[in-house]
This record gives sequence, structure tokens and C-alpha cells, in this order.
Amino acid sequence: MLFPFQRRSEVPVRVAVTGVGIVTALGCGRAVNAEGFRTGRTAFREVRGFDVTRQRARSAAEVDLPERLPSTALGSRQEGRMDRAGRMLLIAAEEAWSQAAWPEGLEGLPLVLGTTSGGMALGEEFFRRSSRNPAMLRGQASRVVHYQPQRQALDLMAAFGFRGPTTLIANACASGSNAVGEAFEWIRSGHVERVLTGGYDALSQLVFAGFDSLQALSTTTCRPFDAARDGLALGEGAAVLALESFGSAQARGAAILAEVAGYGAATDRHHLTQPHPAGDAALATMAAACQQAGIGPADVGYLNAHGTGTPLNDSAEAAAITRWAGESAAQVPVSSTKGCVGHLLGAAGAVEAALCTMALHGGWLPPGRGVASPDPACRFPILAGPQDLRVEYMLSNSFGFGGANASLVLRRSP
Repeated sequence: MLFPFQRRSEVPVRVAVTGVGIVTALGCGRAVNAEGFRTGRTAFREVRGFDVTRQRARSAAEVDLPERLPSTALGSRQEGRMDRAGRMLLIAAEEAWSQAAWPEGLEGLPLVLGTTSGGMALGEEFFRRSSRNPAMLRGQASRVVHYQPQRQALDLMAAFGFRGPTTLIANACASGSNAVGEAFEWIRSGHVERVLTGGYDALSQLVFAGFDSLQALSTTTCRPFDAARDGLALGEGAAVLALESFGSAQARGAAILAEVAGYGAATDRHHLTQPHPAGDAALATMAAACQQAGIGPADVGYLNAHGTGTPLNDSAEAAAITRWAGESAAQVPVSSTKGCVGHLLGAAGAVEAALCTMALHGGWLPPGRGVASPDPACRFPILAGPQDLRVEYMLSNSFGFGGANASLVLRRSP
């Protein structure tokens, strides 16, 4: 952890979101993603990026990247070396950066990113070329250099002309939420005025085959919280949020899209890949995030669930939500947007935080997809269709392999 959290501000600093950039299989940019999530559009197709003929599952939510990257300080040679994950991250970052319109002179701006596989595709390409022609070394050295986990972060900083402290969080499927939560804590504690944060992950053959070998992928349709669910579906994407103190945003007259109001994290020690059946750690993160935000379950107008579509995850999360909400469970609308764009792994939490920001700002709730018969463990309403509703608070959950659990509370801008 870069900054020790001995509080520099006696009163917690409020944290504003002044920029959002997002890339998913629904498209590149806020407008297309907001419309897609608002209407519950799905974006799955048979995988084209690598061979899946030997896999049980064949589909995923792949991103169609534009031919040209947005204009930044990167040269054509630097852009040409960027991998798929780095390109998605750069597109999302440029959108958030442009919307935030931060002043110049931010050379020391901190960057906090979450990811799992990062540039795995570069490692796969290195292996393929080495296996096919061991004597052919052309280009291999640069692939090794760009396979380093910090490569995408370094490219992003070079693109926008800053070089602050950089933190990469690889905490399984909670990585994106952990990154946003860490950035929030830095500002809230008074250490910094601004942080650029988010998460990113690209599909790769190794990750896809790995999940498929665990029989965790759905061979039908991803149906989070449905009684007949049979597994998750993978996706890829990136989201970047520009966070800054309310004082900074208000002083420069910036548009505040939403507020990050609370963050909770906990570790589930029950099993390496299986959550505690009663969702103990999930309950702890939701309670901690809401306590920090100063709210209770009755104040939460929508909950974006982790909701992977696997039998064990969804039943444990349903139990945790029911325990957390108590008497308010029947009044908390819940959905998992992974039925639309798949599970984005390290990018999931950041994308869902960006989604909640857009939904709070736009006054709508995103529906889930494929829930024909809700699991009896769900004592809360599952959003099955579009709903226009302006709420004050949203809660977003991210739970990962190894017991990593994180929750974020976002508040509508004043």
C-alpha cells in the first residue's frame, strides 16, 4: 500500500466522480453502454479471438475494438506494440480523462488499476512463436518487456503525460472494486486531491480454457440467480473513473456525476474457489461499505450483485444479501449485469462502478437477463426489465476466487 492511512484530514473528505470511461462488448463509450445496460441488451457470440473448438463452452462477450486509438501523446510505434487489454484501457481512460477535464500540471497524479490476466495474450503469443520456431527470435524480446504487469499502466501514463505513483491490484474478481476502493480511501483520508482508477481485462485462451476445464462456464445461457443456472460466461472490457475531492471539483466548477460514499473489503477463508454457503464475508463487505457511507439497507435503491451465474456463488450471495437487508430485503431491487456482458474478471468491479455512476446520473436501473425462475434463496426482487427510477444510493458487489470480497456504495450527485 502506497500511502499509510494515518488520516491527514480530521473530517473524511467527500469523493466525487468527475469522469467515466467504459468499454464492454456492448460498445466503446458511455452512450452505447448506458443504452445497452439500461435496456438489458446481451452481447454474446461465438469466440473469434482464439480456437474454442475443443472447449465445452464456445461463446463469450468479445469487444469489437476500433481500428484507430484515440489521439494521445503516444506515437504510432508505441500504439502498435499495445496489446488488446492495453487498448481497451486506453480507450476507457481517454473518455474519463476528457470528461473530467482536469487542469494541466498533474505529473504526480496517482494511478490505481485492478486486473487479473492483464496482458496474458502477449505471453500466449510468445509461447506460440517460441514453440513453432524456436530459432526465430525477432520481436520476442519486446514481447517479454511488454508482458510485464505494469506495461499497460506505463502506456496510459505516457499517453496523458503524467507519472505519479502506480498501484496494480490483482485480487481475482474483486480487483476492479478494490482499485476504486483504494483510490477512494486515498482521497477520503486527505492524502491526495485526485486519483485515476479503474480495471481492465482481455479474454485469453488460457483463461477461457481454464474456466472451461473447471466446468464453470455455462454451455447454455448465463442466468444469474435463476434456479436452473449452470455457470458463468466470460467477457472482457475496461472502465476508468476520475475521482477527486468535492472541494477540488466544486472549486473548478466541474460536473459531479456521482459520489463514492463507502467501501468495504473482507476475506472469505472458507475455500479457495467456493464461498461460504451463508456468505459471511460478502455480508461483512456490504455492512462495512454501508456503515462507512452512513446508510442502512433501507437507503439502498439498487444493488448490483456479483451474480456470476454459478450455482454456489449466487446462492451464497443471495443468502448474504438477505441477511444484510433483513426486513428491507423485499424492497431492494437486485440484478446482475453479467448476464449482458459476461464476467469481466479484474475489470468487473470497475465496470459495474461505472455502470452505477451512469445509472445514478441518468435515473434508471439496469435489468438482469435470463431469470425465468428466480432461485428460492432470493428473498429480494430481481429486476427483469428496464426501469426508470431515480435513487439516492447504489451498492455494488465483487467477490472473487481466493475469498476476495469487496463492496462499493455510490451516491447520486447533489
